[in-house]
Amino acid sequence: MKANFNVQLYKNRKNVWLVSFSLCLISIIGMLICLNTISIKAPLNLGLDYTGGTQITLERRCADECITLNTSDISNKLIALKDYDKNFSSNTSPNLNRSQIKLLDNSQLISIRLPFLSAAQSESVVSEVNKSFGPFDNKNTSVEIIGPSLGKQLLKSSLISLLFAFLGIALYINFRYDRRYAFLALFALFHDILIVCGVFAWLGYFFNVEVDSLFAVSLLTIAGYSVNNTVVVFDRIREKSLLENQLSFKYQIDKAVGATLTRTLYTSLTTLLPLICILIWGGSTLYWFAFALFIGVIAGSWSSIALAPSLLSITSNKALD
Repeated sequence: MKANFNVQLYKNRKNVWLVSFSLCLISIIGMLICLNTISIKAPLNLGLDYTGGTQITLERRCADECITLNTSDISNKLIALKDYDKNFSSNTSPNLNRSQIKLLDNSQLISIRLPFLSAAQSESVVSEVNKSFGPFDNKNTSVEIIGPSLGKQLLKSSLISLLFAFLGIALYINFRYDRRYAFLALFALFHDILIVCGVFAWLGYFFNVEVDSLFAVSLLTIAGYSVNNTVVVFDRIREKSLLENQLSFKYQIDKAVGATLTRTLYTSLTTLLPLICILIWGGSTLYWFAFALFIGVIAGSWSSIALAPSLLSITSNKALD
């Protein structure tokens, strides 16, 4: 038997709006601060996927099986170059804290993404990695320059993908329900995306956390998850409006949210559990991707069961068809 909670959403709607407004305001402030920070100059701290840089690929020479390496050990060695290598001693030297390191083929291949390096700086990086984690097959060592135009194209493609996702969702909900539902679902979706971006803006400002192409994928995933939850709640609201049309619309919404609350919480919990596992054991490559999804699931659950229905409750006193 499903439990129906006595939810008084309409009565507490102002508290719901205050929470969402505060979170959105903090997010916007964080993005504005990043935009005006000289080292970032964007609403989010864009990673090398979007800004371009130098990619170095090294192949290890191993007798049988390569000893497993740790990306943090390689990163620490690169960061230490600024303390004793003359090629990185000036104030204009690239920030080696931005290095992105991936281990491929059971640690046989090391892929290093860095900001734009000169030829001498690239040689210093290869020499340091070779000294600490070699030997390497020099014939298969490659140093490639990824231009900023490619990063801009990737950023443009990510934004277009988000735009078309928003439009597709709006058209579906407008066809399935009506314009008010579509507007509120998109508003809740924008609320969720804004909060996730705000969290990463503050992380980028204080902890130099960068967003990459996986972050764009996480935003698209959050969009689908958030709208799915919102549609379930809206569908139950429409059902209540047909079966209990003697009640005022705001009470129909309270009963509908109470009926779907358990389902939404269980769905969110089962989604969060694998994300927590990825955060703990997934490694550095997937960490921020999982973290973005984690924040998005929480924000999406809140907007689905609280924000969108509370806004819908003030649009009409009559049941919707």
